[in-house]
Amino acid sequence: MADQLTDDEKHLASLGYKQELNRSWSSFSNFAISFSIISILAGCFTTFGQAWSNGGPIAISWGWPVISLFILIIGFTMSELVSAYPTSGGIYWWASKLGGPAAGFFTGWLNLIGLIAVTASVAYGCANFVDIFISLLSDSWAADYSLKRVFIEFVIILFVAALANIFSSHLLAVVNNISVWWHVAGAALIIAVLVIVPDHHQSVGWVFTERINNSGYDGGASNGTMFWFLVLPLGFLLTQYTITGFDASAHLSEETQAASEGAAKGIWRSIAYSAIGGWILLLALLFAVKDQNAVTDGVNNGLYGSDVILGQALGESWHTIVIAISAFGQLFCTVACLTSASRMTFAFSRDGAIPGSGLWSKVNAKKVPANAVMFVAVIAGLITLPALIEVNFGTKEAPIILPTAFYAVVSVAVIGLYLAFAIPIYLRWKLGDGFKPGSWHNGKKYKWMNLVAVAEIAIICIYFILPLYPAGWPGNENFAWKFVNYAPLLAGGTILAVAVWWQVSAKKWFTGPKHTIDEAVIEAFSD
Repeated sequence: MADQLTDDEKHLASLGYKQELNRSWSSFSNFAISFSIISILAGCFTTFGQAWSNGGPIAISWGWPVISLFILIIGFTMSELVSAYPTSGGIYWWASKLGGPAAGFFTGWLNLIGLIAVTASVAYGCANFVDIFISLLSDSWAADYSLKRVFIEFVIILFVAALANIFSSHLLAVVNNISVWWHVAGAALIIAVLVIVPDHHQSVGWVFTERINNSGYDGGASNGTMFWFLVLPLGFLLTQYTITGFDASAHLSEETQAASEGAAKGIWRSIAYSAIGGWILLLALLFAVKDQNAVTDGVNNGLYGSDVILGQALGESWHTIVIAISAFGQLFCTVACLTSASRMTFAFSRDGAIPGSGLWSKVNAKKVPANAVMFVAVIAGLITLPALIEVNFGTKEAPIILPTAFYAVVSVAVIGLYLAFAIPIYLRWKLGDGFKPGSWHNGKKYKWMNLVAVAEIAIICIYFILPLYPAGWPGNENFAWKFVNYAPLLAGGTILAVAVWWQVSAKKWFTGPKHTIDEAVIEAFSD
């Protein structure tokens, strides 16, 4: 029996699991899914306005590479962990192994919250860009814009992504391989177009020194303590949100060949390549800005800053082509996000940690967790319902509708995912040399890398629960609930509910990851 198992299956057996999922993914496919979820064609376009309003060009030209470096350090610490523990549970499994059932339980729920929120935010951003694309082709469509129409498009996109996920695991691997080349070729084409087509480009000095405070804080001042320590850090949400979801390489490790190496490299390579490609793409957008004030006005009116720049710099045909490239990239990203979130749901349910676990942990005849896919898709739709509420800062005659709900879901994604990352990263540091590394590891560098990673995560999570606008602060004269960043309410409320559930019930029966093979087999392969 043992002789018939591959090295991957033996390693998985040593961790307590039999091979249930179809191990058909190559190392490239594993890298591809994280690269697809990071998706510079998604985050760079959809959250560009957040950085523009909170810091302006310097939040992008300087903020992107600096924050990317910190994220790469986080990625290195996680690569070491997945090499040692290549399971679908990923982050949650590592925390359970290193810190016990309670650590695993809370990490799992944080990770699940983040993955579902990231799926929702990417799908909603995709719906908006699909709507922009159709609007560029049809004046009548553009004239009838409504939040309800965009939400319907969002639901359709979630449904299409769910169908793609349910069909087969092998199809998903192929789709993600195509997605990589779509992102590489698409981003390269967009950059070339932005360099060649516009008849005007901004100066290097403007791109690397211009500051903007369009947040409403501090009267729009672009210097001083509030700008540097509140406004500008809020602009870093662009980078922190775009370069996330790379834990997908861990969640798909049970379906990856040579996972100890492939999944580890998939994490850090997807971060590094996305950081470089995304920075070049964002710089191309900044250099293409023709009218700075028009971009600001567009963002104020709920438009995507990236789309306003494209409209300024390019003719209608090129504008339409670039939006189409971005929209399809975001669709690929949605499919990949749903894959990752469903695998986490499957693994967490396999260990009985989610209500209805027996249903979500089932796989169909094609070895795909179809029920988990539908679970994630439905919850992603529900948490995005506030996007139907108009957030109007203007007048009835000239409404200014801001995507508050979208940025709140984005914040939930960042907070949930990165807090989940922080727990096993800290526990690995705490274990020190007692940690048994896999074939890919950081050596002694873990001693400073893990601490830096945890510190960065703690800081960004504090910033991203803050209101994005002054009117979101209780006590402000213009306060209204529709302006509130509901990220702390959703994330904090879920954590509180999980904490109560743990104290009242879960700690009595939840013992961490459940083994699906005999203990004797585990011991045999652990030697």
